[in-house]
Amino acid sequence: MSDFLKLVGENIRFLRKKRGLTQEELAEQINLQQAYIGGVERGERNISMLTLQKIAVGLEVSPDEVLNFSNVNLIDNPQREESLSIITSLLHQKNVNELQFILKFLYNFSEFVESNSNK
Repeated sequence: MSDFLKLVGENIRFLRKKRGLTQEELAEQINLQQAYIGGVERGERNISMLTLQKIAVGLEVSPDEVLNFSNVNLIDNPQREESLSIITSLLHQKNVNELQFILKFLYNFSEFVESNSNK
């Protein structure tokens, strides 16, 4: 399964839960099967642009919000949300030079982790 499809699916799940809808309720609203919605949310379905638009309408969001991954994993992982909140708070206390240094460090660290995970 594609990482992109998984991200799209996780975001659809986040937005659906945020609206208080079940998979069945969303599927009924947009005339799709509940199993199809489940497959989309698990990243097992490669949806068309028209289906993306239907899902966005059912969730009462714009299609670009379905593709905005900033909220993915936050609803299912409160520890991650708390960590990100603390990091953000700490970053707000830094000056521009310190932020640029931290950004460079994060890029290097990310590349290091990615290169070691491929071994």
